[in-house]
Amino acid sequence: MFFQILDEKRQCKKIFYHDELVDNLDEGEMTHTWSYSPHLRDKQIEYASIWCAGTSLDNNCPENLKEEWKEINQKATAFLKSFKTARINLHDNCLFNLLPEDFLLQFYRLKNEITKSVFENCEKPENYDFLSRLMPFIDRIKNTNLNLKFENLDFSDEKTRASFNKIKQTNHHIDYNMWGTATGRLATRASSFPILNLNKELRPAIHPNNDVFVEFDYNAAELRVLFALLGQEQPGGDVHEWISKNIFDSKYDRETSKKKAFAWLYNPRAKNKKLNDYLQREKILEDFYKDGSIATSYGRLIPVSEDKAVNYTIQSTTSDLFLNSALKIDNLLENKKSSVAFCVHDSLILDFSREDKDILSMLIEEFSKTGLGNFKTNVNIGKNYGSMRKIQ
Repeated sequence: MFFQILDEKRQCKKIFYHDELVDNLDEGEMTHTWSYSPHLRDKQIEYASIWCAGTSLDNNCPENLKEEWKEINQKATAFLKSFKTARINLHDNCLFNLLPEDFLLQFYRLKNEITKSVFENCEKPENYDFLSRLMPFIDRIKNTNLNLKFENLDFSDEKTRASFNKIKQTNHHIDYNMWGTATGRLATRASSFPILNLNKELRPAIHPNNDVFVEFDYNAAELRVLFALLGQEQPGGDVHEWISKNIFDSKYDRETSKKKAFAWLYNPRAKNKKLNDYLQREKILEDFYKDGSIATSYGRLIPVSEDKAVNYTIQSTTSDLFLNSALKIDNLLENKKSSVAFCVHDSLILDFSREDKDILSMLIEEFSKTGLGNFKTNVNIGKNYGSMRKIQ
């Protein structure tokens, strides 16, 4: 029932089960483990790391095992330091071939015990199925190296040189942390390429492995989520133009209307009678905020103060709506040459091959179909991430 995969790399597979190291298990025996591995793709597994909301093995270690767990982790740290000193590349080697078997047996026995303890003491989250589908999605992105061409940057520009010096030593892959924010928006780990806060002048360095990047994002996603949560009909065109015309009676241009709408939306003390009359923001509190927590329509329960409750409800709902759409597109691209390259907040970037051009319209249509209704989708295309241009 309880087992652990010893190495995440696809070419390395060893399983700890019943205090032994084995090469394979029948699928029915593999039911509960700590976290996802590529070896577990498409298998029905319960992941303890989801049950405990992404908290660490250290934080979930039972009291009677803490001293032994601390000692074995100190040994693990010493081994890793020795590998670094010897310049052994762990990406090119299977970890279990480098470590003594008695160490592996002790380490994974303890990891198994911590895993059991989580299932005994934690409650399965309501959105478990979604999170268990998100894990392999971000794992695949992590295991796909970015195609970086730094020679294409304009190093005559001082700002570009300064930005490049900050990121030149980072890894060439994106390692998302699905537990990095309170609302569920993806963050990146310290070792990751910093795609979420990458300076614009560095974007031209990121190239597709296929022909072009294609980017999908929703027009005014968070305002559209507000419309949906309040039961209001979605504007067919640009939301900000619609607000300018229908709420502000064309008194303000699009950009001014946009600024006013967001200033009002995320500041609970902001007053705007026209917006309040049409979009009754306080109804979000009535419907989703209770006993100091918001309960979103995507199954998240998030403790938050009342002054941030509207903000958290909309941001969390928008993020989960977007990620569900990203998973849908990723599934539609299975067995295609094109693939999901990465996500930047609420934008989905595809590494697109010309041979898949016949399905592009279908992908846009499917991305537009969200759990809260049809959302207008913006589409951008470019030869690199710095040259993205909007297409109709």
